[in-house]
Amino acid sequence: MVYLFLKDGFEEAEALVTADVLRRAGAEVVLTGGDAVTGSHGIRVACDAPVDAVCLEKAEMLILPGGLAGVQNLKADARVIALLRDAAARGIRIAAICAAPTILGELGLLRGKLATCYPGCEDALEGAQLPGAGVVTDGKITTGKAAGTVYAFAYELARLLCGEEAADRVRAGMYAGEDAPVIRR
Repeated sequence: MVYLFLKDGFEEAEALVTADVLRRAGAEVVLTGGDAVTGSHGIRVACDAPVDAVCLEKAEMLILPGGLAGVQNLKADARVIALLRDAAARGIRIAAICAAPTILGELGLLRGKLATCYPGCEDALEGAQLPGAGVVTDGKITTGKAAGTVYAFAYELARLLCGEEAADRVRAGMYAGEDAPVIRR
């Protein structure tokens, strides 16, 4: 089970692309938050379950999308913070993209680890090494830079959860090349 946390102000692309890619790869993804939450660009999304329904005994990964207001709302939810601490202690994978890695940094989960985040948020990644990559996996933690790297982030999570073959199948089915050609006239 994969839990993707949504709070008002979340970055829609980071959340929905990630959920979509993982579901295509075969992962069971539960959108968790309120009954319905509104993203940073006004898109309203119905959640599958409330935060109180998260069961770490069944969890393979917890995912935090960015969106500055969404990240602030995640930080303000003591239940989310407790789940992240407990998941880290149990060795459950955690993924965060954009501004969301700052939550992990502030919890001390990135000390001595390679990580990335939205440019300008680096100071909150306490003790992390920042290689400047778009997506970084170090042990059980995966971080992504921003909405522009969300597909690479989602494919990496699919690889970690469902295997290389499933991730490659989804990439091929979505026609994801290294660089999608753009023709202008």
